[in-house]
Amino acid sequence: MANTYTQIHIQTVFAVQNRQSLILGQWKEELYKYITGIIQNYDHKVLQINGMPDHIHILFGMRPTQSLSDLMKFVKQDSSKWINQKGFVNRKFSWQAGYGAFSYSKSDVQNVINYIKNQEAHHKTKTFTEEYLQLLKDFEIDFDNRYIFHPIE
Repeated sequence: MANTYTQIHIQTVFAVQNRQSLILGQWKEELYKYITGIIQNYDHKVLQINGMPDHIHILFGMRPTQSLSDLMKFVKQDSSKWINQKGFVNRKFSWQAGYGAFSYSKSDVQNVINYIKNQEAHHKTKTFTEEYLQLLKDFEIDFDNRYIFHPIE
């Protein structure tokens, strides 16, 4: 697209099915590299990826050549398949339906990178649900509490 110039920074957040803590330290870096590859294959640029055993945050620069929903479908679908093929989990792995997506200006990018890098420290004081609800409130996103990433009981 000649003469098309964009600067789109998106943070996505998504959880393991049933909010189970299945992403283990011994393979999480390999997972992050795999997800980074998926995103880069669609010509977007990962700026930071990190998470906890039950969820992931990704900050990336997005090109306007693909919808966010299509990209997230491919990221979740392909990474689930990869995790299952690798046998990292002793049962079928899947991501919970849905995701959060939040856009940032260039001036906010470094703060978001630092926030994502420090997930482990951050979650010593705040649960994932608290964190996610705070993001939704900060971005003034209307939500239905029935569809927040709750564990299935």
